[in-house]
Amino acid sequence: MKQEYTISLFTEDHIGILSQITIILTRRQINIESITASESAVKGVQMLTLVVRTTAEMVQKVARQMQKLVDVLKVFVHTSDEIIYQEIALFKVKTKGLMSGNIIDHIVRTHYARILEVSPEYMVIEKTGHKTEINNLLHELEPCGLLQFVRSGRIAITKQVKELNAYLEEMDEAHQYKPDKIEAFN
Repeated sequence: MKQEYTISLFTEDHIGILSQITIILTRRQINIESITASESAVKGVQMLTLVVRTTAEMVQKVARQMQKLVDVLKVFVHTSDEIIYQEIALFKVKTKGLMSGNIIDHIVRTHYARILEVSPEYMVIEKTGHKTEINNLLHELEPCGLLQFVRSGRIAITKQVKELNAYLEEMDEAHQYKPDKIEAFN
């Protein structure tokens, strides 16, 4: 049964990693629902957050393939209940459409949104939340004269206590022993 998974990849900051990841997903015919890239808490390490919809078996297969890529340090797969996540959306709406009555005040308060800019022609409203919350606001703003709409990909942090630093330290310790073994055979 297909469900939504969030894949978090920690990579070295090298060109081409996204292309390699896309190839892995394309071969398995998995579509990327959203993607974000950012710095991580560890200097020099980038974090890619992918949202995919697939089976548990398939997401584990692609995660193992991604983990084998040279520039990938660690891959985590999470269901939505294992992470804390948000998206951000911006809505550009005609000012006239929102100024009739108290509609703007009602919309902003009801959806926990905020107004970023007001001009005679348009207003820009920001909403942070889950996809369904953003879609609800989108549907409410459409009749008001929606001019533009843009949504970010998912950003997420895990609920687990063990952080990337601990995994990197474990990897360093494992690599420290390997060179000694290789040198012993020379």
